[in-house]
Amino acid sequence: MAIVKTNAAQRRSFRTRNKIKRVNIDRNAKREIRPRLSVFRSGKQIYAQVIDDIKGVTVAAASTLDADLKEKLKTGANIEAAGEVGKLVAERAKKAGIKKVVFDRGRFRYHGRVKALAEGARDGGLEF
Repeated sequence: MAIVKTNAAQRRSFRTRNKIKRVNIDRNAKREIRPRLSVFRSGKQIYAQVIDDIKGVTVAAASTLDADLKEKLKTGANIEAAGEVGKLVAERAKKAGIKKVVFDRGRFRYHGRVKALAEGARDGGLEF
């Protein structure tokens, strides 16, 4: 029986999120609980958001569809665009008072545009 692509992607996503939750558990208040930097990549765009899972709110977000970036970028589907989105989401997270996050790549492998976004966020000042 063949595995349906969406089911496999969903399993990868859940597996990644469960690993993050295990690392991010507050064990007798010895470790701080960090918000997560979640990434979604489509064929034409890339999106990133910093999510506080305890409160259940999005603290900061950026994408290639933002007016600031849309004028600068030729397309939203390349490594340069992903790096710019990473820098922008880092800037917005720092403005909201967040310096440390946990990187959530979701169902996507850590290479190409996802890696470029992560490096852009690190260059912007986020720690993970």
